[in-house]
Amino acid sequence: MTTPVYDPYEEAKKQLRKAVDLLGYGDEVYEVLAVPDRVLEVKLPVRMDDGTVKVFIGWRSQHNCALGPYKGGVRYHPNVHKNEVIALSMWMTWKNALAGIPYGGGKGGIRVDPRKLSFAELERLSRTFFHAIADIVGIDRDIPAPDVYTNPQTMAWFMDEYSRKVSNQILGIVTGKPKILGGLNVRMISTGHGTAITAREAAKKLWGTVEGKTVALQGFGNAGQYAAKSLYEWGAKIVAVSDSKGGIYSSKGFNAEELIKWKVEKGTVVGFPEAEKTFKSDDPLYLDVDILIPAALENAITKENVDKVKAKIIAEAANGPTTPEADVELAKRGVVVIPDILANAGGVIMSHIEWVNNRMGGWIKEEEALARLEEKMTNNFEEVWKFWEEIGRDHPMRDAAYGVAVKRVVEAMKLRGWI
Repeated sequence: MTTPVYDPYEEAKKQLRKAVDLLGYGDEVYEVLAVPDRVLEVKLPVRMDDGTVKVFIGWRSQHNCALGPYKGGVRYHPNVHKNEVIALSMWMTWKNALAGIPYGGGKGGIRVDPRKLSFAELERLSRTFFHAIADIVGIDRDIPAPDVYTNPQTMAWFMDEYSRKVSNQILGIVTGKPKILGGLNVRMISTGHGTAITAREAAKKLWGTVEGKTVALQGFGNAGQYAAKSLYEWGAKIVAVSDSKGGIYSSKGFNAEELIKWKVEKGTVVGFPEAEKTFKSDDPLYLDVDILIPAALENAITKENVDKVKAKIIAEAANGPTTPEADVELAKRGVVVIPDILANAGGVIMSHIEWVNNRMGGWIKEEEALARLEEKMTNNFEEVWKFWEEIGRDHPMRDAAYGVAVKRVVEAMKLRGWI
């Protein structure tokens, strides 16, 4: 029997249909939102270091701009495909709407393994891509950002290539840039810190405080590290952490700052001196802790392993770590699963702050940017929680998050006269 191929676009449309039905909208709303405004596919011939020319394929999907310019990252990955980029652009529409920032949803991707390219080849590829999509992006049209295997250096190339093409210096054409080119240092911590804020707010709802609550993290990259650091600073106990090479546990709890330092120096959490025991990378998912933060890959919690998950709060730092079937089962058990479009929105909220700062000429201070992130994440969590209680907490919290987001987009479309 052939295993059906997972199509993220079909999954995104199912989620949209569920939200449309929950809100009581008609089929016309679903039909308008199920199809992106525009998808551009581009051929990218790049001269390699050995003199040969290799052709790559790239896409930019612009899903919906009712709330403002399209916004979303560009990923470099050998498995990127058109439907994935479309689905990601739709999810960015909901994430940006839920975040309460004036952006629509966009996403880009190039089918490439960037680890096989030299630095010079990556630069040529990046410039070729941005030159190819330059006619549909703009500081008030579509503002890309980093994603999988792209980074501030990639954004610097994007920004420079666009500025050359339009013969003007447009720092705000992308976000997630190096600080010297208009970026913000706090952009690096914003996704993890935002996830920690939502976990803290959920802990307040259940127990009155996050202080003293036990936390396990699956994945200790950028998002996992800063989620752990923030929760540690607020008094939570980080008892388990894992990365792709394995995991560690301590009943006393880890000092998050020392653990991050070890990870940066050694490339893994394995071997950290304060660990009482080591285990497999997935084991933090099954520990009896108060808060679980999946910060690694998608589909970490599925119908096959959901029965082993014991945490009371799950804050999704990763994208799509909980499958729909597992989500329903966890809701039945009373587990609070803070969905990715709410929990990991700190990155795009900080991107908006960076974009505004570029347009103002660079006035904002890093401390002020963090304070604005805190305010946004807290308010967004409260609004989703309120709507969740209205529809009934037997629903997954994700239903409430999508409901809030889709409703905002539909209201904007109605006011514009689109529907």
